[in-house]
Amino acid sequence: MRKTVIASVLALSALTGAGPANATTSAPAPALPPPTGEHAVGRSVMHLIDSGRPDPWVAGRKERELMVSVWYPAREAEGEPARYVTPQESALIIKGVPQLKDVPPDTLARTKTYARADVPALKRKGGWPLVVLSPGMTLPRATMTSLAEEFASRGYLVAGIEHTYESVATTFPDGRTVTFEAGRGGQTPELGAKVARVRAADTAFVLDRLDRSKHWNRLIDETRIAMVGHSVGGQSAAHLLPADKRIKAAVNLDGSYNPATPATPVKRPFMMLGNPRQEPSTGGEKGSWDLFWPHVTGDWKRWLTVRGAEHMSFIDCAVLQPQLGLPKYPIDGERSIEITRAYVTAFLDLHLKGKRRPLLDRPSAGYPEVRFW
Repeated sequence: MRKTVIASVLALSALTGAGPANATTSAPAPALPPPTGEHAVGRSVMHLIDSGRPDPWVAGRKERELMVSVWYPAREAEGEPARYVTPQESALIIKGVPQLKDVPPDTLARTKTYARADVPALKRKGGWPLVVLSPGMTLPRATMTSLAEEFASRGYLVAGIEHTYESVATTFPDGRTVTFEAGRGGQTPELGAKVARVRAADTAFVLDRLDRSKHWNRLIDETRIAMVGHSVGGQSAAHLLPADKRIKAAVNLDGSYNPATPATPVKRPFMMLGNPRQEPSTGGEKGSWDLFWPHVTGDWKRWLTVRGAEHMSFIDCAVLQPQLGLPKYPIDGERSIEITRAYVTAFLDLHLKGKRRPLLDRPSAGYPEVRFW
């Protein structure tokens, strides 16, 4: 848990240009890679209040508030582009990094995306399969946008959850922007277990609200739901998979496990995709993936790593960092996003749509960076 949180904080600095920054006020706005599917993409934002649950991170707050972004196949690609983050969120992120004193505070708010805000959804008989996204600790839900837009363009409805007070900045519709509070007292195994519980409760609440929404309910096939998480979000997806029967399959993108074992074995389809440090241990102390893997007992499971990847290679940071003049990861950001999109979409197609995807059966000449374990 501690290493994961530190990595997330450092990556957030990288995302906004910390270090040997070359960014100037005349620099062009950052841009994400466009989605490759056949559908146009829409995005709406939901403000949800769980009045039956006090906030777990801030004493005295009697309700748990969440912001959720929903990406979906749209009728057409016309309309206002969806904003990456709010100006308030962008300003808070940048203000927290001294090296960014010359960077305009709205830089991240100007990031180019491809979804259109609140455009009419494309309806499908029976609804679209649903993918729930959970980001890393300190990271906004926006950092998984390149994946969300890809999934929506390929025929999925996607709900990205902002776990309030676990993100560096979260803006609510009334203009409030709250900051990171979780784990300020230090990183411990107890905190790791609490984060898993909180995210499980957040996810269950979001699924309940989508089910009760007249608008979203008719767009979702509730028999086909998967969860994809990065970092802490990935380990949370792994722990939630055996606990919530609505989730049929899950993907962990480079998340270390804390606790290291699930309360019950993971029997549904599950895939781990990580950087080379997540490869099986060949001696000495075992890593968290080594400890967790024996508890994945279902008929379908995959353990994959990507040569040249770093912890943030699987989300938007991979492509945004070099655009801001910062050092690239060993693997090119566009390439690492392409790989992540390809393997996770194949996983979703197989387990939510029943489509055969040989890419998941064995190493591929098209993606020699990916190793099967």
